[in-house]
Amino acid sequence: MFNGFANVWTPVCMSSELRPSRPLGVQVAGTKVVLFRGSDGSPVALLDRCPHRGVALSLGKVQDGCIECPFHGWRFDKHGDAVHVPWNPDAKTANLGAVSLAARDLAGQIWIYTAPDTKPTEEPAIAEELLGPQVHLSGGALDWNSHWTRAMENMLDWPHLPFIHRKTIGRGMMKRPDSRMDIHLEDRPWGQHSTISIDGEKQPGALDLRWPNRMNLYISPPGKLLVMQVACVPIDDRRTRMILTTARSFLRFRMLDPIFHRMNLRIAGEDKAVVESSFPAEIPPAGDERSVRTDSMTLHFRKRYLSELRDSGCPESTTRPKGRPNLPVLDPPSQ
Repeated sequence: MFNGFANVWTPVCMSSELRPSRPLGVQVAGTKVVLFRGSDGSPVALLDRCPHRGVALSLGKVQDGCIECPFHGWRFDKHGDAVHVPWNPDAKTANLGAVSLAARDLAGQIWIYTAPDTKPTEEPAIAEELLGPQVHLSGGALDWNSHWTRAMENMLDWPHLPFIHRKTIGRGMMKRPDSRMDIHLEDRPWGQHSTISIDGEKQPGALDLRWPNRMNLYISPPGKLLVMQVACVPIDDRRTRMILTTARSFLRFRMLDPIFHRMNLRIAGEDKAVVESSFPAEIPPAGDERSVRTDSMTLHFRKRYLSELRDSGCPESTTRPKGRPNLPVLDPPSQ
């Protein structure tokens, strides 16, 4: 379960996609998850399998802040506890719960922690500037036919900008054929921060790796904030959901959201065919491909992925262990 992507926080959809009245099924690293909103509007995540007969809970409905299985009408609350078992008023519901996942609604996105019935040791590492009241967030998603690690390395790759994106964000970067790019990396608790200089001249903007699967590109005009965030969410070994978000402190009118999203789609579309052609599908050890000095950020990601995430996973489980108590620890921390 969550093979190669266990025990991490990841966004899985935009907050606007999760409506109060209906469940939403998603797949992360080969594991199917159902999302819905509890009676207080907070997000809930369960494995998308009813513990009774394995039916997809995402085919059911949301009733009074609980999700109801479409097969036999069993209902589960925000902790995954069975609160109603039709025809069986004497059922011992403590042993009938669904498997729950920690979930959050932050910075315009729904997040889950990829380990069942687990209390996360930390909260999602979100850039503070994206949480400010003067910032407007908008976005959407598209799917790539690639392993998420190839997509993620592409997002962290400075040198490709003037080639793939020569008509958009890479326009004018390479002033002459023998120009030299230097990448300046800083380790941070949440990942890495990077800037570049070309021919000794510092360039505007910055690019952050927010471990494990988010890239923030800062292209802010003077005195304003404009951040493009991409989350590369593994659907399975061959497909990646690219969640594209724009954060801006100007032109905050909702009617302009489609314009910014089309810009994101255009930029991501410039990368798509190239990344999907990568072989092998998953990033290999660094020594299996030829690298140079300007690959420093992607090599950092590659080393960390291969050492920390690639062999991770959780035991398969359709039902929670018998006698397992409620897990209020899955609730967000109080503010």
